[in-house]
Amino acid sequence: MAVCYDKLWKLLIDKKMKKIELMRKAKISSNALAHLSKDEPVSIECIEKICTTLNCTPNDILEFLTVQSEERKR
Repeated sequence: MAVCYDKLWKLLIDKKMKKIELMRKAKISSNALAHLSKDEPVSIECIEKICTTLNCTPNDILEFLTVQSEERKR
């Protein structure tokens, strides 16, 4: 099972916020932002900081993909 952060990027577009601005406001590391950009897992603490900053829930920023959905995405 893989994680996908497409919802996060769409939410940032809707809020007219850049990734670097999210990094600063949420106080997450550039390393964490790089992992998010590559659809790699990040800590729950990082997800919590993002959700607090954007006033949303984890369901609003990420989804888990099964192998079948991941193949369709490519």
